Amino acid sequence: MAAEKITKQNGKLQVPDNPIIPFIAGDGIGPEIWAAAKDVFDSAVQKAYHGKKKVEWKQLLAGEAAFDKTGEWLPQETVDTLIDNLVAIKGPLTTPIGKGHRSINVTLRQKLDLYACYRPVKYFDGSPSPVVHPERVDIDVFRENTEDIYAGIDFVSGSKEAEGLLKLLDENGQLDKVRFPKTSNFAIKPVSEEGSKRIIHAAIEYAFDHNLQHVTLVHKGNIMKKTEGSFKQWGYEEAATYGDKIFSMNTYDQIKADKGKKAADDALTAAEYSGRLIVNDVITDNFFQQSLLHPENFDVVVTMNLNGDYISDALAAQVGGIGISPGGNINYETGQAIFEATHGTAPQFAGQNKLNPTSLILSGAMMFAYIGWNEVADLIQKAIAEAIKGKHVTLDFARQLPGSEELSTSEYGNFISKTIEGY
Repeated sequence: MAAEKITKQNGKLQVPDNPIIPFIAGDGIGPEIWAAAKDVFDSAVQKAYHGKKKVEWKQLLAGEAAFDKTGEWLPQETVDTLIDNLVAIKGPLTTPIGKGHRSINVTLRQKLDLYACYRPVKYFDGSPSPVVHPERVDIDVFRENTEDIYAGIDFVSGSKEAEGLLKLLDENGQLDKVRFPKTSNFAIKPVSEEGSKRIIHAAIEYAFDHNLQHVTLVHKGNIMKKTEGSFKQWGYEEAATYGDKIFSMNTYDQIKADKGKKAADDALTAAEYSGRLIVNDVITDNFFQQSLLHPENFDVVVTMNLNGDYISDALAAQVGGIGISPGGNINYETGQAIFEATHGTAPQFAGQNKLNPTSLILSGAMMFAYIGWNEVADLIQKAIAEAIKGKHVTLDFARQLPGSEELSTSEYGNFISKTIEGY
């Protein structure tokens, strides 16, 4: 069985029976969690297809391993191979804070135009949680991945760029809004109509594909009116292109203005009762409150880059933490995608074979579902759920679950693999 590349033709991924899938093991604990995850993936593929399908894993360099070998944090060969093979998976990569090289994760998202960061947040029975009803959390987060302050347009005070920006502000009568102009650093926040509408479109399409009822635009448009406020406006404009398939809160407001609140409430109730997709919006700070009080009111959440970073991690904390939180960075137009562990490199634990590989394993399940190997994804999800419910867990969960069996990283991966093989 010759290994072949995944391609995209006529709008659909073309996945051979022996696809080449690149992987980046990652920094810190990355190689350990990758080793555990790979065994799980291979076991699930074998169980699902009995040798008729198989993944050809292709290792790529990025991060510290790449720098030590090539002197580059992200070699061009790695970028070219990712582009050429469309779908990949990676462990965590080091990003220094306040100095040093730019985030490799952000660079990859921008170079490959992976505009959608998709983070499904769902509770596994038995996971330790700080909230009373974590089982009510089942939310799919769509975060715009290429704009906002993550664009990396930063100016330090006193620089030529900062002085030029201050001059521009002065010419436009805005300088008095900068409290301490001589010592202020600046970051510019681009939010575009095209970037906003394509992530909102992806979220709406996902909701339709999975028979979900609510898509919520999360924004801080009451303060950042020209950026996040426009995100909200563009979201309702995108919803309007679907016609009667969507009932939006813009429609609600129009009915309320024309016929009164009761008529608007009745129309909303009718939409909910009939199962029509409803698009609404909520201010970011209110979302954090409501996602704690009534997470069951949210199905799909779509937001900008910075909000999405906060939201996805905060929601993950409600269901057990980012150690079991998967994620994918996707361009739904080109098919390009990188699935990844959502946590950091934890260098202090590197080489100790202690930490939880579930985030990467579940990201792999997302990847297999993305390429249409749903049988593999289902086996992985089922085995993870069984392990957690049975308290066969790694250090992070074992400390919080009395009576649990504490497993090392490799032992946990082996347990999941054996569970899959036993189905």
